[in-house]
Amino acid sequence: MSRKGNCWDNAVAESFFKTIKVEWICGQNYLDQEQAQLSIFEWIECWYNRRRRHSALDYQTIEELEKINYNFKNAA
Repeated sequence: MSRKGNCWDNAVAESFFKTIKVEWICGQNYLDQEQAQLSIFEWIECWYNRRRRHSALDYQTIEELEKINYNFKNAA
């Protein structure tokens, strides 16, 4: 971790929130908070974790990486 006030503290979270705003929230018109929550949950669970490839994960999806780690732990 870096010192207080340095930008590296929240780089991963900032990147995620930028991505969700640009790729999903902008352009959406939500009628209420519940609709927004369900829409964002669906985006995270159905797209971001399962199909979107991440450069930090060697261009794998989060789901693919979790399967590899699960198989590695069970093999040991």
